[in-house]
Amino acid sequence: MKLSKEQEQKFQKLGVGSYCELALFIPSSYEDLRLFDKLRPHTMQLIDATVESVYKAPNSLQVTFFAHNFGHSITGVLFRPKPYMLHQFRVGERDCYYGMIECKSGQCTINMPKKVTNIGAITPKYKSPLRSDVMLRLIQTLLTKENLLEEGLREEAAETLLALHFPTSKVPELKNLDQKIVNALKYTELFFYMKQLAKTRRYFDAHSSSRRCYKEWAKGLPFVLSDEQSKAIDDIKTDFAKDVAARRMIVGDVGSGKTMVILASAFMMHHERSILMAPTTILAQQLFEEAKKYLPSLKIVLVTNKTKAIDLNAYDFLIGTHALLYRELPHASLVMVDEQHRFGTAQRNLLEKLVSSGEKKPHFLQFSATPIPRTQAMIETAHIDVSLITTTPFKKDITSSVIRKDDFKDLLEHIKSEINSGNQVLLVYPLVEQSEVLEYQSIDEARGFWEKRFGNVFVTHGKDKEKEEVLLEFAKGGDILIATTVVEVGISLPKLSTVVVVGAERLGLSTLHQLRGRVSRTGLKGYCFLYTNQTRSERLDMFVQTKSGFDIANLDLKFRKSGDLLKGHNQSGSEFKWIDLAEDEEIVKEVKKDLK
Repeated sequence: MKLSKEQEQKFQKLGVGSYCELALFIPSSYEDLRLFDKLRPHTMQLIDATVESVYKAPNSLQVTFFAHNFGHSITGVLFRPKPYMLHQFRVGERDCYYGMIECKSGQCTINMPKKVTNIGAITPKYKSPLRSDVMLRLIQTLLTKENLLEEGLREEAAETLLALHFPTSKVPELKNLDQKIVNALKYTELFFYMKQLAKTRRYFDAHSSSRRCYKEWAKGLPFVLSDEQSKAIDDIKTDFAKDVAARRMIVGDVGSGKTMVILASAFMMHHERSILMAPTTILAQQLFEEAKKYLPSLKIVLVTNKTKAIDLNAYDFLIGTHALLYRELPHASLVMVDEQHRFGTAQRNLLEKLVSSGEKKPHFLQFSATPIPRTQAMIETAHIDVSLITTTPFKKDITSSVIRKDDFKDLLEHIKSEINSGNQVLLVYPLVEQSEVLEYQSIDEARGFWEKRFGNVFVTHGKDKEKEEVLLEFAKGGDILIATTVVEVGISLPKLSTVVVVGAERLGLSTLHQLRGRVSRTGLKGYCFLYTNQTRSERLDMFVQTKSGFDIANLDLKFRKSGDLLKGHNQSGSEFKWIDLAEDEEIVKEVKKDLK
Protein backbone atom coordinates (compact mmCIF):
# COMPACT_ATOMS: atom_id res chain seq x y z
CA MET A 1 0.00 0.00 0.00
CA LYS A 2 1.67 3.23 -1.17
CA LEU A 3 0.43 6.34 0.62
CA SER A 4 1.82 9.86 0.75
CA LYS A 5 2.76 11.23 4.19
CA GLU A 6 -0.38 13.37 4.16
CA GLN A 7 -2.61 10.39 3.29
CA GLU A 8 -0.97 8.33 6.03
CA GLN A 9 -1.84 11.02 8.58
CA LYS A 10 -5.44 10.99 7.39
CA PHE A 11 -5.56 7.19 7.70
CA GLN A 12 -4.24 7.52 11.27
CA LYS A 13 -6.92 10.09 12.11
CA LEU A 14 -9.59 7.73 10.79
CA GLY A 15 -8.02 4.78 12.66
CA VAL A 16 -7.70 2.69 9.49
CA GLY A 17 -4.69 0.87 8.08
CA SER A 18 -5.89 -0.52 4.76
CA TYR A 19 -8.14 0.15 1.78
CA CYS A 20 -10.51 -2.57 3.07
CA GLU A 21 -10.98 -0.66 6.32
CA LEU A 22 -11.49 2.57 4.39
CA ALA A 23 -14.21 0.85 2.34
CA LEU A 24 -15.97 -0.08 5.62
CA PHE A 25 -16.25 3.65 6.44
CA ILE A 26 -19.60 3.85 4.68
CA PRO A 27 -21.52 7.11 3.96
CA SER A 28 -23.99 8.38 6.57
CA SER A 29 -26.18 10.01 3.88
CA TYR A 30 -26.18 11.15 0.23
CA GLU A 31 -26.74 14.46 -1.49
CA ASP A 32 -28.91 13.50 -4.48
CA LEU A 33 -28.75 16.27 -7.08
CA ARG A 34 -30.87 14.54 -9.73
CA LEU A 35 -34.03 16.33 -10.94
CA PHE A 36 -37.34 14.53 -10.41
CA ASP A 37 -40.80 15.53 -11.61
CA LYS A 38 -42.48 14.14 -8.48
CA LEU A 39 -42.34 16.02 -5.23
CA ARG A 40 -41.17 13.94 -2.23
CA PRO A 41 -42.05 15.54 1.15
CA HIS A 42 -39.63 15.15 4.15
CA THR A 43 -36.77 14.71 1.68
CA MET A 44 -33.77 16.74 0.56
CA GLN A 45 -34.59 17.47 -3.08
CA LEU A 46 -33.48 19.53 -6.08
CA ILE A 47 -35.79 22.06 -7.77
CA ASP A 48 -35.30 23.77 -11.15
CA ALA A 49 -36.94 27.11 -10.31
CA THR A 50 -37.43 30.73 -11.22
CA VAL A 51 -37.40 33.26 -8.34
CA GLU A 52 -40.79 35.09 -8.35
CA SER A 53 -40.43 37.27 -5.23
CA VAL A 54 -38.12 37.88 -2.25
CA TYR A 55 -39.34 39.12 1.17
CA LYS A 56 -36.86 40.01 3.96
CA ALA A 57 -38.26 39.70 7.50
CA PRO A 58 -36.18 40.62 10.63
CA ASN A 59 -34.89 37.06 11.23
CA SER A 60 -35.59 35.28 7.97
CA LEU A 61 -35.73 35.50 4.21
CA GLN A 62 -38.77 34.21 2.29
CA VAL A 63 -38.43 33.44 -1.41
CA THR A 64 -41.30 32.40 -3.70
CA PHE A 65 -40.13 29.98 -6.40
CA PHE A 66 -41.90 28.56 -9.40
CA ALA A 67 -40.55 24.97 -9.59
CA HIS A 68 -40.55 23.96 -13.27
CA ASN A 69 -39.91 20.27 -12.53
CA PHE A 70 -43.11 20.09 -10.39
CA GLY A 71 -45.13 22.74 -12.29
CA HIS A 72 -46.19 24.75 -9.18
CA SER A 73 -45.05 27.34 -6.67
CA ILE A 74 -43.05 26.56 -3.54
CA THR A 75 -41.88 28.88 -0.72
CA GLY A 76 -38.21 28.99 0.27
CA VAL A 77 -37.40 29.86 3.90
CA LEU A 78 -33.93 30.85 5.16
CA PHE A 79 -33.54 31.46 8.91
CA ARG A 80 -30.96 34.02 10.08
CA PRO A 81 -29.58 34.39 6.52
CA LYS A 82 -25.91 35.34 6.13
CA PRO A 83 -25.27 38.39 3.87
CA TYR A 84 -23.81 36.22 1.03
CA MET A 85 -27.07 34.20 0.90
CA LEU A 86 -29.09 37.27 -0.04
CA HIS A 87 -27.28 37.54 -3.39
CA GLN A 88 -28.28 34.00 -4.45
CA PHE A 89 -31.91 34.92 -5.06
CA ARG A 90 -32.66 37.53 -7.76
CA VAL A 91 -36.22 37.94 -9.00
CA GLY A 92 -36.67 36.57 -12.52
CA GLU A 93 -33.54 34.35 -12.46
CA ARG A 94 -33.82 30.61 -13.11
CA ASP A 95 -31.44 28.25 -11.26
CA CYS A 96 -31.30 24.92 -9.43
CA TYR A 97 -31.76 24.90 -5.63
CA TYR A 98 -31.38 22.10 -3.10
CA GLY A 99 -33.10 21.82 0.32
CA MET A 100 -35.49 19.95 2.61
CA ILE A 101 -39.05 19.92 1.26
CA GLU A 102 -42.02 19.87 3.67
CA CYS A 103 -45.73 20.08 2.81
CA LYS A 104 -48.62 21.04 5.10
CA SER A 105 -52.27 21.33 3.99
CA GLY A 106 -51.41 21.80 0.32
CA GLN A 107 -48.62 24.38 0.95
CA CYS A 108 -45.01 23.29 0.27
CA THR A 109 -41.83 24.88 1.59
CA ILE A 110 -38.16 24.26 0.85
CA ASN A 111 -36.03 24.93 3.95
CA MET A 112 -32.60 26.58 3.68
CA PRO A 113 -32.38 26.25 -0.16
CA LYS A 114 -28.87 26.58 -1.58
CA LYS A 115 -27.92 27.22 -5.21
CA VAL A 116 -26.09 24.28 -6.84
CA THR A 117 -24.32 23.69 -10.12
CA ASN A 118 -23.28 19.99 -10.22
CA ILE A 119 -26.74 18.78 -11.26
CA GLY A 120 -27.21 15.01 -11.60
CA ALA A 121 -24.49 14.08 -9.09
CA ILE A 122 -25.08 11.73 -6.14
CA THR A 123 -22.52 12.73 -3.51
CA PRO A 124 -21.90 10.63 -0.38
CA LYS A 125 -21.66 12.40 2.99
CA TYR A 126 -19.43 10.94 5.73
CA LYS A 127 -19.41 11.32 9.50
CA SER A 128 -15.71 11.07 10.24
CA PRO A 129 -12.92 12.82 12.17
CA LEU A 130 -11.91 14.45 8.85
CA ARG A 131 -13.63 17.50 7.33
CA SER A 132 -16.34 16.27 4.96
CA ASP A 133 -14.70 17.60 1.75
CA VAL A 134 -11.31 16.14 2.81
CA MET A 135 -12.91 12.74 3.52
CA LEU A 136 -14.72 12.78 0.18
CA ARG A 137 -11.47 13.55 -1.72
CA LEU A 138 -9.65 10.76 0.16
CA ILE A 139 -12.35 8.23 -0.80
CA GLN A 140 -12.40 9.41 -4.42
CA THR A 141 -8.60 9.20 -4.69
CA LEU A 142 -7.85 5.93 -2.90
CA LEU A 143 -10.95 3.76 -2.93
CA THR A 144 -10.56 1.95 -6.24
CA LYS A 145 -11.34 -1.58 -7.33
CA GLU A 146 -7.67 -2.06 -8.14
CA ASN A 147 -6.59 -1.15 -4.60
CA LEU A 148 -9.17 -3.41 -2.96
CA LEU A 149 -8.27 -6.38 -5.19
CA GLU A 150 -4.58 -5.81 -4.46
CA GLU A 151 -5.37 -6.41 -0.76
CA GLY A 152 -6.92 -9.75 -1.72
CA LEU A 153 -10.59 -8.81 -1.36
CA ARG A 154 -12.85 -10.87 -3.62
CA GLU A 155 -14.13 -8.97 -6.66
CA GLU A 156 -17.83 -9.30 -5.87
CA ALA A 157 -17.41 -7.76 -2.38
CA ALA A 158 -15.21 -4.96 -3.78
CA GLU A 159 -17.79 -4.03 -6.44
CA THR A 160 -20.68 -4.08 -3.94
CA LEU A 161 -18.84 -1.75 -1.54
CA LEU A 162 -17.70 0.62 -4.29
CA ALA A 163 -21.37 0.99 -5.33
CA LEU A 164 -22.06 2.29 -1.79
CA HIS A 165 -19.39 4.98 -2.11
CA PHE A 166 -19.98 5.80 -5.80
CA PRO A 167 -23.69 5.29 -6.52
CA THR A 168 -24.72 6.01 -10.11
CA SER A 169 -28.39 5.40 -10.77
CA LYS A 170 -29.89 4.55 -7.39
CA VAL A 171 -29.24 5.96 -3.94
CA PRO A 172 -28.68 3.09 -1.46
CA GLU A 173 -31.12 3.04 1.47
CA LEU A 174 -28.72 3.35 4.39
CA LYS A 175 -31.41 2.78 7.04
CA ASN A 176 -32.43 -0.48 5.41
CA LEU A 177 -29.38 -1.89 3.60
CA ASP A 178 -29.85 -4.60 1.02
CA GLN A 179 -28.75 -8.08 2.28
CA LYS A 180 -26.14 -8.34 -0.49
CA ILE A 181 -24.50 -5.12 0.78
CA VAL A 182 -24.67 -6.27 4.42
CA ASN A 183 -22.98 -9.56 3.50
CA ALA A 184 -20.24 -7.71 1.59
CA LEU A 185 -19.64 -5.49 4.66
CA LYS A 186 -19.49 -8.53 6.95
CA TYR A 187 -17.20 -10.40 4.58
CA THR A 188 -14.81 -7.43 4.22
CA GLU A 189 -14.68 -6.74 7.95
CA LEU A 190 -13.84 -10.35 8.75
CA PHE A 191 -11.47 -10.76 5.80
CA PHE A 192 -9.33 -7.84 6.97
CA TYR A 193 -9.51 -8.99 10.61
CA MET A 194 -8.41 -12.57 9.93
CA LYS A 195 -5.69 -11.38 7.58
CA GLN A 196 -4.30 -9.23 10.43
CA LEU A 197 -4.64 -12.14 12.86
CA ALA A 198 -2.68 -14.42 10.51
CA LYS A 199 0.18 -11.91 10.52
CA THR A 200 0.58 -12.39 14.28
CA ARG A 201 1.49 -16.06 13.79
CA ARG A 202 5.18 -16.92 13.83
CA TYR A 203 6.72 -20.17 12.64
CA PHE A 204 9.77 -21.65 14.41
CA ASP A 205 11.81 -24.81 13.97
CA ALA A 206 10.87 -27.45 16.51
CA HIS A 207 13.42 -28.77 19.05
CA SER A 208 12.52 -32.24 17.88
CA SER A 209 9.77 -34.07 16.05
CA SER A 210 8.16 -37.38 16.99
CA ARG A 211 6.29 -40.04 15.05
CA ARG A 212 5.38 -42.18 18.03
CA CYS A 213 1.83 -43.57 17.94
CA TYR A 214 -0.47 -43.60 20.99
CA LYS A 215 -2.89 -46.35 19.82
CA GLU A 216 -1.25 -49.25 21.74
CA TRP A 217 -1.09 -47.12 24.89
CA ALA A 218 -4.78 -46.19 24.50
CA LYS A 219 -5.73 -49.89 24.22
CA GLY A 220 -4.26 -50.46 27.70
CA LEU A 221 -6.55 -47.81 29.29
CA PRO A 222 -9.48 -49.07 31.43
CA PHE A 223 -11.89 -47.06 29.22
CA VAL A 224 -12.25 -46.19 25.55
CA LEU A 225 -11.28 -42.70 24.38
CA SER A 226 -14.14 -40.74 22.82
CA ASP A 227 -13.99 -40.03 19.06
CA GLU A 228 -13.25 -36.34 19.69
CA GLN A 229 -10.49 -37.15 22.21
CA SER A 230 -8.89 -39.42 19.57
CA LYS A 231 -9.35 -36.74 16.89
CA ALA A 232 -7.59 -34.12 19.09
CA ILE A 233 -4.73 -36.55 19.82
CA ASP A 234 -4.44 -37.33 16.08
CA ASP A 235 -4.18 -33.57 15.37
CA ILE A 236 -1.34 -33.33 17.91
CA LYS A 237 0.36 -36.45 16.46
CA THR A 238 0.36 -34.75 13.03
CA ASP A 239 1.82 -31.58 14.63
CA PHE A 240 4.61 -33.54 16.35
CA ALA A 241 5.67 -35.20 13.09
CA LYS A 242 6.50 -31.80 11.53
CA ASP A 243 9.77 -29.88 11.84
CA VAL A 244 7.79 -26.74 12.75
CA ALA A 245 6.98 -26.13 16.45
CA ALA A 246 3.28 -26.81 17.07
CA ARG A 247 1.00 -24.02 18.29
CA ARG A 248 -2.31 -25.58 19.23
CA MET A 249 -5.19 -24.78 21.54
CA ILE A 250 -7.35 -27.70 22.70
CA VAL A 251 -10.74 -26.49 23.89
CA GLY A 252 -12.86 -29.02 25.74
CA ASP A 253 -16.11 -28.77 27.62
CA VAL A 254 -16.14 -29.37 31.38
CA GLY A 255 -15.46 -33.08 31.95
CA SER A 256 -14.64 -33.78 28.28
CA GLY A 257 -11.48 -35.69 29.20
CA LYS A 258 -8.74 -33.19 28.32
CA THR A 259 -6.47 -34.89 30.88
CA MET A 260 -6.15 -37.97 28.64
CA VAL A 261 -5.19 -35.72 25.68
CA ILE A 262 -2.46 -34.17 27.88
CA LEU A 263 -1.16 -37.61 28.91
CA ALA A 264 -1.28 -38.96 25.34
CA SER A 265 0.79 -35.94 24.22
CA ALA A 266 3.45 -36.62 26.87
CA PHE A 267 3.41 -40.30 25.86
CA MET A 268 4.02 -39.49 22.16
CA MET A 269 6.91 -37.20 23.15
CA HIS A 270 8.36 -39.91 25.42
CA HIS A 271 11.91 -39.87 24.01
CA GLU A 272 12.05 -36.16 24.88
CA ARG A 273 11.07 -34.17 27.95
CA SER A 274 7.58 -32.65 28.49
CA ILE A 275 6.48 -29.89 30.89
CA LEU A 276 2.93 -29.14 32.03
CA MET A 277 1.93 -26.00 33.96
CA ALA A 278 -1.42 -25.90 35.84
CA PRO A 279 -2.99 -22.89 37.63
CA THR A 280 -3.37 -24.38 41.14
CA THR A 281 -1.51 -26.84 43.37
CA ILE A 282 -4.65 -28.99 43.64
CA LEU A 283 -5.00 -29.26 39.87
CA ALA A 284 -1.27 -29.95 39.43
CA GLN A 285 -1.50 -32.65 42.12
CA GLN A 286 -4.53 -34.26 40.42
CA LEU A 287 -2.79 -34.30 37.04
CA PHE A 288 0.36 -35.73 38.68
CA GLU A 289 -1.66 -38.59 40.24
CA GLU A 290 -3.34 -39.37 36.88
CA ALA A 291 0.01 -39.26 35.05
CA LYS A 292 1.60 -41.72 37.51
CA LYS A 293 -1.38 -44.05 37.03
CA TYR A 294 -1.50 -44.00 33.21
CA LEU A 295 2.15 -43.32 32.25
CA PRO A 296 4.07 -45.85 34.40
CA SER A 297 7.04 -45.91 32.01
CA LEU A 298 7.80 -42.17 32.48
CA LYS A 299 9.75 -40.62 35.34
CA ILE A 300 7.38 -37.90 36.56
CA VAL A 301 7.89 -35.12 39.13
CA LEU A 302 5.54 -32.59 40.75
CA VAL A 303 6.93 -29.04 41.13
CA THR A 304 5.13 -26.62 43.48
CA ASN A 305 6.26 -23.88 45.91
CA LYS A 306 6.88 -26.63 48.46
CA THR A 307 9.08 -28.81 46.21
CA LYS A 308 12.71 -28.88 47.35
CA ALA A 309 15.46 -27.80 44.95
CA ILE A 310 16.12 -31.06 43.08
CA ASP A 311 17.81 -31.80 39.78
CA LEU A 312 14.95 -31.80 37.27
CA ASN A 313 17.15 -33.24 34.51
CA ALA A 314 16.45 -36.73 35.86
CA TYR A 315 12.74 -36.60 34.87
CA ASP A 316 10.81 -37.15 31.59
CA PHE A 317 7.66 -35.27 32.57
CA LEU A 318 7.53 -32.18 34.82
CA ILE A 319 4.10 -31.23 36.17
CA GLY A 320 3.81 -28.06 38.25
CA THR A 321 2.25 -24.72 39.07
CA HIS A 322 3.73 -21.32 38.12
CA ALA A 323 6.50 -22.34 40.59
CA LEU A 324 8.08 -23.83 37.42
CA LEU A 325 8.82 -20.28 36.25
CA TYR A 326 11.22 -19.79 39.18
CA ARG A 327 13.24 -22.99 38.65
CA GLU A 328 16.25 -23.80 36.53
CA LEU A 329 14.32 -25.78 33.90
CA PRO A 330 15.97 -28.46 31.77
CA HIS A 331 15.62 -28.46 27.98
CA ALA A 332 12.10 -29.69 26.92
CA SER A 333 10.54 -30.49 23.55
CA LEU A 334 6.91 -30.12 24.62
CA VAL A 335 5.34 -27.40 26.79
CA MET A 336 1.69 -27.65 27.85
CA VAL A 337 -0.42 -25.15 29.80
CA ASP A 338 -3.68 -26.29 31.39
CA GLU A 339 -6.52 -23.78 31.94
CA GLN A 340 -4.44 -21.39 29.86
CA HIS A 341 -6.75 -18.39 30.44
CA ARG A 342 -5.78 -18.44 34.15
CA PHE A 343 -2.21 -17.44 33.24
CA GLY A 344 -1.17 -14.13 31.72
CA THR A 345 0.35 -14.11 28.23
CA ALA A 346 3.67 -13.08 29.81
CA GLN A 347 3.70 -16.17 32.07
CA ARG A 348 2.91 -18.51 29.16
CA ASN A 349 5.63 -16.94 27.04
CA LEU A 350 8.16 -17.07 29.88
CA LEU A 351 7.66 -20.82 30.34
CA GLU A 352 8.29 -21.36 26.63
CA LYS A 353 11.38 -19.11 26.72
CA LEU A 354 12.88 -20.97 29.68
CA VAL A 355 13.12 -24.18 27.66
CA SER A 356 13.90 -22.75 24.20
CA SER A 357 17.38 -22.82 22.76
CA GLY A 358 18.42 -20.37 20.07
CA GLU A 359 15.97 -20.20 17.18
CA LYS A 360 14.34 -23.53 18.03
CA LYS A 361 11.17 -23.75 20.10
CA PRO A 362 9.29 -26.53 21.90
CA HIS A 363 5.90 -27.73 20.66
CA PHE A 364 3.36 -25.66 22.58
CA LEU A 365 -0.14 -26.89 23.54
CA GLN A 366 -2.68 -24.82 25.46
CA PHE A 367 -5.72 -26.44 27.06
CA SER A 368 -8.90 -24.62 28.02
CA ALA A 369 -12.12 -25.77 29.68
CA THR A 370 -13.94 -22.60 28.64
CA PRO A 371 -15.71 -23.55 25.42
CA ILE A 372 -15.60 -20.86 22.77
CA PRO A 373 -18.21 -20.36 20.04
CA ARG A 374 -17.47 -22.46 16.95
CA THR A 375 -17.26 -19.28 14.84
CA GLN A 376 -14.65 -17.84 17.19
CA ALA A 377 -12.68 -21.11 17.06
CA MET A 378 -12.70 -20.86 13.24
CA ILE A 379 -11.43 -17.27 13.42
CA GLU A 380 -8.72 -18.17 15.95
CA THR A 381 -7.34 -20.73 13.49
CA ALA A 382 -5.93 -17.78 11.51
CA HIS A 383 -3.11 -17.58 14.06
CA ILE A 384 -3.19 -20.80 16.09
CA ASP A 385 -4.41 -24.35 15.38
CA VAL A 386 -7.55 -25.29 17.31
CA SER A 387 -9.02 -28.66 18.33
CA LEU A 388 -12.48 -28.81 19.89
CA ILE A 389 -13.74 -31.56 22.20
CA THR A 390 -17.48 -30.96 22.36
CA THR A 391 -18.64 -34.28 23.83
CA THR A 392 -18.05 -35.86 27.25
CA PRO A 393 -16.94 -39.51 27.72
CA PHE A 394 -20.05 -40.23 29.82
CA LYS A 395 -23.42 -38.51 29.90
CA LYS A 396 -23.91 -36.22 32.87
CA ASP A 397 -27.28 -36.23 34.54
CA ILE A 398 -27.72 -32.70 35.93
CA THR A 399 -31.06 -31.00 36.56
CA SER A 400 -30.75 -27.21 36.34
CA SER A 401 -33.39 -24.76 37.56
CA VAL A 402 -33.85 -21.07 38.35
CA ILE A 403 -35.10 -20.51 41.92
CA ARG A 404 -36.33 -17.50 43.91
CA LYS A 405 -37.21 -16.60 47.52
CA ASP A 406 -40.42 -18.71 47.54
CA ASP A 407 -38.38 -21.86 46.69
CA PHE A 408 -35.98 -21.50 49.64
CA LYS A 409 -37.84 -23.95 51.91
CA ASP A 410 -37.73 -26.66 49.22
CA LEU A 411 -34.03 -25.93 48.64
CA LEU A 412 -33.28 -26.54 52.35
CA GLU A 413 -35.11 -29.88 52.22
CA HIS A 414 -33.14 -30.87 49.08
CA ILE A 415 -29.80 -29.98 50.76
CA LYS A 416 -30.71 -32.02 53.89
CA SER A 417 -31.66 -35.05 51.82
CA GLU A 418 -28.47 -34.91 49.69
CA ILE A 419 -26.25 -34.68 52.79
CA ASN A 420 -28.14 -37.60 54.39
CA SER A 421 -27.36 -39.61 51.22
CA GLY A 422 -23.62 -38.95 51.75
CA ASN A 423 -23.37 -36.29 49.02
CA GLN A 424 -21.80 -32.82 49.18
CA VAL A 425 -23.25 -29.36 48.44
CA LEU A 426 -21.55 -26.22 47.12
CA LEU A 427 -23.01 -22.75 47.81
CA VAL A 428 -21.52 -19.97 45.68
CA TYR A 429 -21.97 -16.40 46.96
CA PRO A 430 -21.21 -13.24 44.95
CA LEU A 431 -19.10 -11.49 47.64
CA VAL A 432 -17.05 -12.23 50.73
CA GLU A 433 -18.12 -9.17 52.75
CA GLN A 434 -21.35 -7.19 53.05
CA SER A 435 -22.04 -4.62 50.32
CA GLU A 436 -24.34 -1.60 50.24
CA VAL A 437 -24.96 -2.02 46.54
CA LEU A 438 -25.71 -5.71 46.22
CA GLU A 439 -29.06 -7.05 47.32
CA TYR A 440 -27.64 -10.53 48.07
CA GLN A 441 -26.03 -11.78 51.24
CA SER A 442 -22.26 -12.11 51.32
CA ILE A 443 -20.36 -15.15 52.64
CA ASP A 444 -19.77 -13.36 55.97
CA GLU A 445 -23.49 -12.63 56.38
CA ALA A 446 -24.71 -16.06 55.30
CA ARG A 447 -22.25 -18.48 56.90
CA GLY A 448 -23.86 -18.24 60.40
CA PHE A 449 -27.20 -19.45 59.02
CA TRP A 450 -25.65 -22.59 57.48
CA GLU A 451 -23.23 -23.32 60.34
CA LYS A 452 -26.15 -23.22 62.82
CA ARG A 453 -28.21 -25.77 60.82
CA PHE A 454 -25.50 -28.11 59.46
CA GLY A 455 -22.24 -29.68 60.62
CA ASN A 456 -19.06 -29.91 58.50
CA VAL A 457 -19.49 -26.52 56.83
CA PHE A 458 -16.31 -25.25 55.12
CA VAL A 459 -15.74 -21.68 53.88
CA THR A 460 -13.22 -20.30 51.39
CA HIS A 461 -12.78 -17.53 48.78
CA GLY A 462 -10.20 -16.05 46.39
CA LYS A 463 -8.28 -14.03 49.01
CA ASP A 464 -8.11 -16.98 51.43
CA LYS A 465 -4.43 -18.03 51.69
CA GLU A 466 -5.51 -21.46 52.95
CA LYS A 467 -8.06 -22.08 50.17
CA GLU A 468 -6.32 -25.15 48.71
CA GLU A 469 -6.09 -26.81 52.15
CA VAL A 470 -9.76 -25.96 52.83
CA LEU A 471 -10.81 -27.54 49.51
CA LEU A 472 -8.82 -30.71 50.24
CA GLU A 473 -10.28 -30.96 53.77
CA PHE A 474 -13.79 -30.44 52.37
CA ALA A 475 -13.23 -33.09 49.68
CA LYS A 476 -12.33 -35.61 52.42
CA GLY A 477 -15.15 -35.03 54.88
CA GLY A 478 -17.23 -31.89 54.34
CA ASP A 479 -20.98 -31.58 53.80
CA ILE A 480 -21.32 -27.96 52.66
CA LEU A 481 -18.73 -25.73 51.01
CA ILE A 482 -19.46 -21.97 50.97
CA ALA A 483 -17.27 -20.17 48.42
CA THR A 484 -17.01 -17.47 45.78
CA THR A 485 -16.40 -18.45 42.13
CA VAL A 486 -12.86 -19.52 43.17
CA VAL A 487 -14.03 -23.14 42.78
CA GLU A 488 -14.90 -22.54 39.12
CA VAL A 489 -11.95 -24.47 37.73
CA GLY A 490 -10.12 -27.65 38.38
CA ILE A 491 -10.79 -29.34 41.68
CA SER A 492 -12.31 -32.80 41.47
CA LEU A 493 -15.06 -33.38 44.05
CA PRO A 494 -16.50 -36.84 43.25
CA LYS A 495 -19.24 -36.64 45.92
CA LEU A 496 -20.48 -33.16 44.96
CA SER A 497 -24.09 -33.49 43.81
CA THR A 498 -25.52 -29.96 44.19
CA VAL A 499 -24.36 -26.44 43.40
CA VAL A 500 -26.40 -23.34 44.36
CA VAL A 501 -25.32 -20.05 42.76
CA VAL A 502 -26.59 -16.95 44.59
CA GLY A 503 -27.18 -13.86 42.40
CA ALA A 504 -26.72 -16.02 39.31
CA GLU A 505 -27.78 -13.26 36.91
CA ARG A 506 -24.56 -11.38 37.78
CA LEU A 507 -22.31 -14.07 36.29
CA GLY A 508 -21.40 -14.81 32.68
CA LEU A 509 -23.06 -17.93 31.25
CA SER A 510 -19.70 -19.67 30.74
CA THR A 511 -18.85 -19.15 34.44
CA LEU A 512 -22.24 -20.64 35.39
CA HIS A 513 -21.50 -23.59 33.10
CA GLN A 514 -18.10 -24.09 34.74
CA LEU A 515 -19.74 -24.09 38.18
CA ARG A 516 -22.43 -26.51 37.04
CA GLY A 517 -19.64 -28.73 35.69
CA ARG A 518 -18.31 -29.24 39.24
CA VAL A 519 -21.20 -31.63 40.04
CA SER A 520 -21.91 -35.12 38.72
CA ARG A 521 -18.24 -35.71 37.82
CA THR A 522 -18.58 -39.47 38.34
CA GLY A 523 -22.05 -40.12 36.97
CA LEU A 524 -23.75 -39.09 40.24
CA LYS A 525 -27.20 -37.47 39.80
CA GLY A 526 -26.48 -33.70 39.89
CA TYR A 527 -28.45 -30.52 40.61
CA CYS A 528 -27.70 -26.91 39.75
CA PHE A 529 -29.86 -24.17 41.31
CA LEU A 530 -29.56 -20.57 40.10
CA TYR A 531 -30.89 -18.25 42.81
CA THR A 532 -32.05 -14.81 41.67
CA ASN A 533 -34.14 -11.90 42.97
CA GLN A 534 -35.13 -10.96 39.41
CA THR A 535 -38.75 -11.80 38.63
CA ARG A 536 -37.73 -13.20 35.25
CA SER A 537 -34.47 -13.62 33.36
CA GLU A 538 -34.42 -14.79 29.75
CA ARG A 539 -30.66 -15.48 29.98
CA LEU A 540 -30.99 -17.84 32.96
CA ASP A 541 -34.10 -19.54 31.53
CA MET A 542 -32.21 -20.28 28.31
CA PHE A 543 -29.13 -21.41 30.26
CA VAL A 544 -31.01 -24.11 32.20
CA GLN A 545 -32.35 -25.52 28.90
CA THR A 546 -28.82 -25.76 27.42
CA LYS A 547 -26.36 -28.54 28.29
CA SER A 548 -23.35 -28.21 25.96
CA GLY A 549 -20.65 -25.67 26.80
CA PHE A 550 -20.26 -24.80 23.12
CA ASP A 551 -23.98 -23.98 22.86
CA ILE A 552 -23.62 -21.94 26.08
CA ALA A 553 -20.75 -20.02 24.47
CA ASN A 554 -23.04 -19.19 21.53
CA LEU A 555 -25.77 -18.09 23.96
CA ASP A 556 -23.23 -15.94 25.79
CA LEU A 557 -22.38 -14.30 22.46
CA LYS A 558 -26.04 -13.59 21.81
CA PHE A 559 -26.40 -11.75 25.12
CA ARG A 560 -22.92 -10.30 25.47
CA LYS A 561 -21.50 -9.73 21.98
CA SER A 562 -18.16 -11.20 21.07
CA GLY A 563 -15.44 -9.01 22.58
CA ASP A 564 -12.28 -8.23 20.71
CA LEU A 565 -10.05 -11.15 19.77
CA LEU A 566 -7.22 -9.23 18.15
CA LYS A 567 -6.58 -6.15 20.25
CA GLY A 568 -7.73 -7.85 23.46
CA HIS A 569 -9.34 -4.74 24.99
CA ASN A 570 -13.05 -5.48 25.03
CA GLN A 571 -14.49 -8.41 26.92
CA SER A 572 -18.00 -7.42 26.04
CA GLY A 573 -19.49 -5.31 23.30
CA SER A 574 -18.23 -6.47 19.97
CA GLU A 575 -15.24 -4.96 18.21
CA PHE A 576 -17.08 -6.07 15.06
CA LYS A 577 -19.55 -3.59 13.64
CA TRP A 578 -21.12 -5.89 11.04
CA ILE A 579 -20.19 -9.47 11.87
CA ASP A 580 -22.39 -11.28 14.39
CA LEU A 581 -20.41 -14.30 15.60
CA ALA A 582 -23.58 -15.97 16.88
CA GLU A 583 -25.20 -15.91 13.42
CA ASP A 584 -22.53 -15.61 10.71
CA GLU A 585 -20.78 -18.98 10.64
CA GLU A 586 -21.23 -19.28 6.86
CA ILE A 587 -19.42 -15.99 6.22
CA VAL A 588 -16.58 -17.09 8.53
CA LYS A 589 -16.28 -20.30 6.45
CA GLU A 590 -16.13 -18.28 3.19
CA VAL A 591 -13.41 -15.94 4.49
CA LYS A 592 -11.41 -18.87 5.85
CA LYS A 593 -11.56 -20.63 2.46
CA ASP A 594 -10.55 -17.45 0.57
CA LEU A 595 -7.64 -16.70 2.89
CA LYS A 596 -6.23 -20.17 2.30
